[in-house]
Amino acid sequence: MTEVPDTSGERRPPRRRVPGPAKPPRPRDPRGSVRRQPGPGARPVRRPGAPRPAAGAAPALRLGSPRPRLRMVGLALTLVLTVFVVRLLQVQAVDAGAYAAKAEQNRYVVHTLAAERGGITDRNGVALAISEDAYDITADPTMFTSKQLKIGDGPEQAAALLAPILGKSQADLLKLLRPENKELRYVRLATRQTPQVWKQIKDLKAALTAKAGTDGRTVNVLAGVFADPSSQRVYPNGDLAAGILGWVNADGKGGGGIESQLDKELTGKDGKIRYAQSGGREVPTAGSTETPAVAGSDVELTIDRDIQWAAQNAITEQVKKSKADRGYVVVQDTRTGQILAMANSPGFDPNDLSTADAADLGNAALQDAYEPGSTAKVMSMAAVLEEHAATPLTHVEVPNRLHRGDRLFKDDADHATWYLTLNGVLAKSSNIGTILATGQLGKTQAQANQVLYSYLRKFGIGSYSGLGFPGETKGILAAPDKWSTSQQYTIPFGQGFSINAMQAASVYSTIANGGVRVEPTLVRGTKGADGRFTPAAQPKKSRVVSEKTAKTLAEMLESVVDDQQGTGTKAAIPGYNVAGKTGTANRVDPATGRYSGYTSSFAGFAPADKPRITVYCAIQNSTQGSYFGGQICGPIYKQVMEFALKTLQIPPTGAKAADLPVDYKP
Repeated sequence: MTEVPDTSGERRPPRRRVPGPAKPPRPRDPRGSVRRQPGPGARPVRRPGAPRPAAGAAPALRLGSPRPRLRMVGLALTLVLTVFVVRLLQVQAVDAGAYAAKAEQNRYVVHTLAAERGGITDRNGVALAISEDAYDITADPTMFTSKQLKIGDGPEQAAALLAPILGKSQADLLKLLRPENKELRYVRLATRQTPQVWKQIKDLKAALTAKAGTDGRTVNVLAGVFADPSSQRVYPNGDLAAGILGWVNADGKGGGGIESQLDKELTGKDGKIRYAQSGGREVPTAGSTETPAVAGSDVELTIDRDIQWAAQNAITEQVKKSKADRGYVVVQDTRTGQILAMANSPGFDPNDLSTADAADLGNAALQDAYEPGSTAKVMSMAAVLEEHAATPLTHVEVPNRLHRGDRLFKDDADHATWYLTLNGVLAKSSNIGTILATGQLGKTQAQANQVLYSYLRKFGIGSYSGLGFPGETKGILAAPDKWSTSQQYTIPFGQGFSINAMQAASVYSTIANGGVRVEPTLVRGTKGADGRFTPAAQPKKSRVVSEKTAKTLAEMLESVVDDQQGTGTKAAIPGYNVAGKTGTANRVDPATGRYSGYTSSFAGFAPADKPRITVYCAIQNSTQGSYFGGQICGPIYKQVMEFALKTLQIPPTGAKAADLPVDYKP
């Protein structure tokens, strides 16, 4: 032990330490140093600072004050909020109207509700053209984008799936599904598709949706394909009366015939529907506005379906048998002018125009212009009788050849001099006899020409029939001062001017109707959406010849069929008195403009003494068998006339034939 020096000079013995109670150990700092316990009057314990870095070590990172950073963040947020507030004011106050309109446009869509096209029926209400349920296949191009489908070739896949179903090319569909206008939301992929087509698309959409639910790699690329209800034109009788009915094109407009002529009445008025949509689908709770479509009017024709069938069947068989270019048959009610049938061969099926020949579209009975031949002689005889230039019993000496102008005329067959009555000239269809008879119409040939021309015009030659049918020809009839030297003598027997089949039938109906011409009609009336029937306007009537002349002509026409010397014996119908006339004319080839082949025809009415029905038949360019009108058209006249008489229940009159003499003894 260390001794403490004694400052008093005396030495003291060392102190002995008496052990006391043990003291608790001093607390230690976590860093290992002993911390002093504060006591009364003691100074605060000084905490040791951070250890100093060793020599050569990098200085420790010291954090700066956060206040500048907070001020910068606050300033940035203030600027962003200011921009939002300004933009909000612009949208809600300055440009509110424009944005509201744009939002309205994007949210609401307007679709056209196609009006149901009116039907077409025959005179008895039998359907000839009807409209059936169909669909316009549409799409929303915005639903085919890569953003929407999450794939880049959505339009290509959709086009590939739809092309075989719609019968369209993939390229055409792709243009619609990926339009240049990226905001376009409505396109029509196909119009007037059958319910079966839309069902096929719906089934395919459902299959893709189901697969997409189980296979994450599958995308329903047809989700943006929809359908609008529409209608499809159907002709339940196929090609029957196709030349009259016409057809409806892809745009739903009439492309020919009655469908075109009365398109406005048949079409009706489309409606509109406006509704909110989301994702291409209607939002049911958002409400909608609709303007209903007004259906088109139904059209009732004058034709009788059964008589039309008989006429079409007869002419089709004869055209095939004769290997002819074409043929037509017209059946008309002599008293009213109503057309009971108008048949053409070859024809077409308006249900499938893809198989039709362009040359067969239309109505050749109204659109073909041709030289009528000897069926026109009845007009020459009407002029002679009406002008009192001759009577049926007037003697006409007919030589084998007749020189007139710059030509030498002859009849169809060489013969010795014929001694015929005027009735015989018509019965034997003598060209020479007709020239001699019409020469009596004036003191000079020029005067005779003028008189004949006036009667041809009264019969409707050179004028439209009055039907107003699309593409109808009025034929060609030059003024008499324009007639060539040969035309002055050929026109009386039906060469040198042209007509159509309807005009030819109307001539005979005029004679059958007591000399009064009634404009032909094809439409009886229309029935509107309200169910009210509106009859067609009454046809115009005009007197052409006197009733006496008409009756005399009817008796003369009986000799053509009943007399053994007549040229129309094949048209005779047992039990009925039949009036008729044959025709065989040189035919102008429409392709070359030169004479080639013949136009064969037969025209007449029955019963001859109390006429009810007119039938006219013509065949162009028969190349097999006979080409004489009496031989190939006479049987058609008989077949169609017999059927029409039975269908309309017209009995024989029981009267005896007029039996006028055909020739005389010099």
